[in-house]
Amino acid sequence: MEMALGPGAFIGYGECFSFVSGLEEVAAGIGKLTKTDPIRAAALYETFLAGCYEKADELDDSSGSFGQFVDDLIRGWIKARQASGADPDETAARLLARMDNDPYSFCYQIEGDAAKAFDKAGLAAFERRIRARFEAASTAKPEPGKRLGHEAEYVLRRNGEILRTLYLAQKDVAAYVALTTRTGLTAKDCHSLATMLVKRRKPEEALAWVERGIALDGAKADYLLTDLHRELLTRLGRGNEAIEAAWADFRKDPGKYSYDDLMKLVPKTERTAWHGKAMAAAKGADLGSLMELFLETKEMGRLAELVRGATDAALNQTSHHATEPAAKKLEKAQPGLAARLWRAQGMRIVDAAKSKYYDAALSNFKRARRCYEQAGLASEWEDTVRQIRVSHRRKTGFLSGFEALAADTGRGVEPSFLDRAKARWGVRDGKDGS
Repeated sequence: MEMALGPGAFIGYGECFSFVSGLEEVAAGIGKLTKTDPIRAAALYETFLAGCYEKADELDDSSGSFGQFVDDLIRGWIKARQASGADPDETAARLLARMDNDPYSFCYQIEGDAAKAFDKAGLAAFERRIRARFEAASTAKPEPGKRLGHEAEYVLRRNGEILRTLYLAQKDVAAYVALTTRTGLTAKDCHSLATMLVKRRKPEEALAWVERGIALDGAKADYLLTDLHRELLTRLGRGNEAIEAAWADFRKDPGKYSYDDLMKLVPKTERTAWHGKAMAAAKGADLGSLMELFLETKEMGRLAELVRGATDAALNQTSHHATEPAAKKLEKAQPGLAARLWRAQGMRIVDAAKSKYYDAALSNFKRARRCYEQAGLASEWEDTVRQIRVSHRRKTGFLSGFEALAADTGRGVEPSFLDRAKARWGVRDGKDGS
């Protein structure tokens, strides 16, 4: 255990994954003891946890892998304690003490994982202690003329959140509903209640809670609620209503995700018709979302039409996550349109003065120049060069590289990678005498 932890040696970000892998091997050995000697296993888990807290200042856990490992140790400790026949109330008390004294936030929202590790008696003991804290905080009275203190408000809110997690784990609908009458009902609560009722095979009641949650959220309803809503409608034989709901969402925000949601619900025999209907309605939305939609559905004609009708300013404001794959798809058939997309990506970087990405901008402009030349639109590239010289003359760090690129204009269309590779192969064959 001590060798795996390596006290005194700092673990950098790049080393943390392999470091944690070594710790997991030790933990696996302790886990095996839970079946044969659970008392010793629990003691070893406690020692290992203490060592991890000591090690916490000697590593960079930006990835969170070490923190997750500590969570795994705590779950192992709970299981070992239970296997040893330890008092569930004492186990719950000791876990709460660790949660209260948690300088590295290893126990942040650990109640969800703990609920999975606890047996029925352990979960009940933990829930009793949390509920006692919640009741104490909810009955606390502020001084006359003052609000409840921030600390008391936090205790009330935090323990309410933990109770929600525990009631969800116990599938205790009645207790969950009773809690919301005191803390206020949220859309997330409605989803949790519906989920429990689905598992109890009560889809009608689940649907009522989902619709209540959507009403609370309004137009910003969580996707988990909307997905469950459609699933329940379909299960209850109201598939047409589910399709209409998905269609309404697509028309409001056409994109590849809303399209996928719609097509999942449409019968296979009707998908062609619905696809055409969706493509006809895909207008007026975010430019990037429409690009992604047409790429996803292989509607290259519509994609070309979209780019052709967009202004340079609109393209410049569109994320490269949409414009780059669109440019690659259009390069062969529509090099002039691809050039505009490559140019837009470069301009987006330079206009925002993102010096960290100037190399990427130069690469974008290089591809734009090549596409302009392939399309016979050299004048468009010359206009781009003039615009950059005028608008960005003070960005010397970028302009020196760009001037070198501009000076190389007119040397003809640059051979493709494949053409260069074939030429090199032919030279080599000639040297070989073949």
